[in-house]
Amino acid sequence: MPIKESELILNPDGSVYHLNLKPEHVSNTIIFVGDQNRVEKVTKYFDRIEFSTQKREFKTQTGYYKGKRITVISTGIGPDNIDIVLNELDALFNIDLVTKVPKNTITSLNIIRIGTSGSLQKDIPVDSFLLSTHGLDLNGMLHAYQINTINNPDIEDAFIKQTNWHEHKARPIIIKNSDLLETQFESNETHKGLTATAGGFYGPQGRVLRLPVQDASLNNKMDTFNFKGSRITNLEMETSAIYGLAKLLGHHALSLNAIIANRASGTFSKNPSEVIDKLIKYTLNKITD
Repeated sequence: MPIKESELILNPDGSVYHLNLKPEHVSNTIIFVGDQNRVEKVTKYFDRIEFSTQKREFKTQTGYYKGKRITVISTGIGPDNIDIVLNELDALFNIDLVTKVPKNTITSLNIIRIGTSGSLQKDIPVDSFLLSTHGLDLNGMLHAYQINTINNPDIEDAFIKQTNWHEHKARPIIIKNSDLLETQFESNETHKGLTATAGGFYGPQGRVLRLPVQDASLNNKMDTFNFKGSRITNLEMETSAIYGLAKLLGHHALSLNAIIANRASGTFSKNPSEVIDKLIKYTLNKITD
């Protein structure tokens, strides 16, 4: 059965609605960045760029680095934006946009996020790299989908118990990364840990300006959470959504984080742009090695 026009919306030129992309515009190796201004900080290292477009916060450039075709897309901030980006990217490869019928053979994408994050652990210092082994969904977006084949109830139950998670909040969800990409990108330059994904920057991450938060001690509880050696190392706003949707759709995903703040020690990078640039070069070379 064809997908209804109201469910898969296309622009007049046949491109997907939000990303403004057609299938020929995108490689199956994709780098996600949050900030649209960071796209060109990645593609400035390309040998050449063959395609560029932007609609709203979604900026895309596709080109070649050491002969490898790579697409770089800015997702904007938050799990809601990831829901848009991953579903529309998957549609480009796995749905016939003319007939709007899903294809019989699924194309699997390799998706690598280059993000910035704050560490929750004193031993993961600013200016380091962190590879997310899992995404911990604190925001509930993934509950819109059937996730019983991809989540990890044992770790989730332990987290709920150890943090005394409030019953009115969405149940936390824990999703593993792609083992394939973890093996490709890990090195003695990367720390590893479980990345918590919040649905906002202020209250959802425990920041208090004028509004009190529901659980003022949640960050401290997350700092001390440990499940068979797995601990929560950092807090941001995209990783769990990327991991969850990628697994559900049959793609590989990995989140790499430039640690520019350490909330346990209260420190911030003296030169955050430099550590981000180092992570960009690290990622590009790992893709082509």
